[in-house]
Amino acid sequence: MDSTMKKEFERSKSKDKVERYEAYHNILKATEQEVDWAYEIWEQLLEDLTHKDNHQRSRAAQYLANLAISDPEKRMIKDFPRLWEVTKDEKFVTARHCLQSIWKVGLAGTAQKEMVMEYMVDRFENGTDEKNYTLIRSDILQNMRYLYDTLEDEDIKVKAMQVIETVDESKYKKKYASIWK
Repeated sequence: MDSTMKKEFERSKSKDKVERYEAYHNILKATEQEVDWAYEIWEQLLEDLTHKDNHQRSRAAQYLANLAISDPEKRMIKDFPRLWEVTKDEKFVTARHCLQSIWKVGLAGTAQKEMVMEYMVDRFENGTDEKNYTLIRSDILQNMRYLYDTLEDEDIKVKAMQVIETVDESKYKKKYASIWK
């Protein structure tokens, strides 16, 4: 990792909100493509998934999701349950930020895509007792849409249509289907 990226990770923990926000965006932008320094920060990010500061948990989750494409050792397959836990964070905004970025893990390869899909489908089908479950379901379907648009994998679309069909409330079924129009 070069000194510029090291500095960005330091700045992402700054007390200054503006500095922290700029660093956050710079890190996300840098990790949109494959990087060769993912493992230099990987363990720290895993630790930060349980940090006392929910903003730090959120950033760590988003960075890890982006770094999945830079994981030739496929560590994410083993570490994914820890990342997924943040999608259930006590702070809903933190959970949602993580959930909305989780689809990026699926870009790392077939095994990662299948794993992400399995977790999302399970949550869609079995998460109706969660607070804000309709919003969570929307995020899951949007994630599937992003994966589909990026990978052009028809199986993702088929699975999304199948889970939408399981929804009883016509209002939500229509809302969810609109994500796929």
